[in-house]
Amino acid sequence: MTKFFDSNLIKDEIDEIHELQLVCFENAFAFDTMSYKDQKDHIDSLLTLLEKQKIMYARLCLSDDPEAKKTKSHLENSVSLLGFPKGTSMQMLFDKMETTIATLRDKMGDK
Repeated sequence: MTKFFDSNLIKDEIDEIHELQLVCFENAFAFDTMSYKDQKDHIDSLLTLLEKQKIMYARLCLSDDPEAKKTKSHLENSVSLLGFPKGTSMQMLFDKMETTIATLRDKMGDK
């Protein structure tokens, strides 16, 4: 471990992000069949996850720690695995995620 990843704050945030990712993934494919309340909770979880990811990415950007820089680079390079063109910025990814969440929220209004 390095200084960045030795921080209890960082460890706790990574654990929270991981837990939220699991919850969001479990519910992702059942969205259309969920109750209104469950859909709202799912969207709230997605928004919380996205905010935590943005904060973690900002922390990685601000760190001089070699492992943090390596992780940041890995995240930036993995954006293309999500179907975005190579070189797509993390900000563009975050913006697209926000748009997708807004679309889900709008879809709920149709019920």
